[in-house]
Amino acid sequence: MRTAAARPARRCAARGRRLALAAVAALALPLSACGAQDGPDLSVEGAYMPQPVTDELAAGFLTVVNDGDRAAELTGVSSDLAARVTVHETVDGTMRPAASVDVPAGGRLTLESGGTHLMFEDLTRRPAKGETVTVELRFKDADPVTVDMPVQSATYTPSHHRH
Repeated sequence: MRTAAARPARRCAARGRRLALAAVAALALPLSACGAQDGPDLSVEGAYMPQPVTDELAAGFLTVVNDGDRAAELTGVSSDLAARVTVHETVDGTMRPAASVDVPAGGRLTLESGGTHLMFEDLTRRPAKGETVTVELRFKDADPVTVDMPVQSATYTPSHHRH
């Protein structure tokens, strides 16, 4: 048997359940946002270094993939193989250092022979085919990415460039 005095208690309990559900929903929203994409999501594919033909210089090639929803800006590169590692652009047949290069959101930055590429200057040693060179890529708005770059023959051409 329900009494008039029980109705306010039931209404109060129902309101309490609604408030509790609202609080859970409010907490869940920020937690679900933690798994959402927010910023660059970087990885590297196809990294390699042709075996250097001199003791001073080497080149490096790779593709930076950005599966994120914001562009990333490659601002620096380092390796214990060289005193300096720089990004070079080839424009009108002339190589020149680039202060930074962009990796578009949802896109790729391909560093390849004849285009934008890495230059290793003042080598600390001359790596041989079969060795691996470690390189750190630094970005303005993302964590650094460490890449193990296998050394290939001086005349190596990746299969996607062969016709």
